[in-house]
Amino acid sequence: MEKTPMLEKANADRYVQLENVDMTFSTKKGEFNALKNINLSIKEGEFISIIGHSGCGKSTVLNLIAGLMQPTEGLLFCAGREIAGPGPERAVVFQNHSLLPWLTCYENIYLAVERVFDTETKAQLKTRTDAALELVGLSHATDKRPNEISGGMKQRVGIARALAMEPKVLLLDEPFGALDALTRANLQDELMKIMAKSGCTAIMVTHDVDEAVLLSDRVVMMTNSPSAGIGEILEVDLPRPRARLALAEDKDYNHLRSEVLRFLYERHAKKVA
Repeated sequence: MEKTPMLEKANADRYVQLENVDMTFSTKKGEFNALKNINLSIKEGEFISIIGHSGCGKSTVLNLIAGLMQPTEGLLFCAGREIAGPGPERAVVFQNHSLLPWLTCYENIYLAVERVFDTETKAQLKTRTDAALELVGLSHATDKRPNEISGGMKQRVGIARALAMEPKVLLLDEPFGALDALTRANLQDELMKIMAKSGCTAIMVTHDVDEAVLLSDRVVMMTNSPSAGIGEILEVDLPRPRARLALAEDKDYNHLRSEVLRFLYERHAKKVA
């Protein structure tokens, strides 16, 4: 049976789906309910940021979508299939680049590509690896090892390794959190260009309000734990491509930024009250 245009649009609008998701952990002090009744639909090709105070379950949501853990209650779907574990259609970029120090930039990416596309020839795998390095602007660093490149370059190799697997969904867990402000700003700009080229769906956990508004189509704001949930979802309807310096004086950008700050401030006030 062929899919109708309406059905295809509905599937694209619910490319990643979280339905009534709860997550409870067993601790020495008893049961801890980290997440309560999470419902979220993410469109194909959309860039989503998840923001909230420390310990609100942002990374737990990301790990559930990655399939690194299973929810206590509820269901998760990606491209119409239930998420039952990790899969090559979902690639993760962690805060720590996690590169193997004895391998070159090329070899770190090639290793991942080889595992995913194990039926392809060495020439095809090389083409994929070279294309990933070119996508993040690191063709010149092919033969360098992690200790020979900067922190920002290491993170770009990590992003290239993830994108080389041609994931349907790119999951970013505070990818720039350990970098200095200037390097972080440069990589945010690079990520916008990379995502425009790749067209894949992206879900990013961040503490950075400016990063969330700059990069995202929507910002998902989490309430405090325990039993954290989605408090508000902010539509970021700023046109793309986005220029950082131009947005600094843009009233719409500053309004959106203020809305996220207001939410976080109100949640902090409730937490300390």
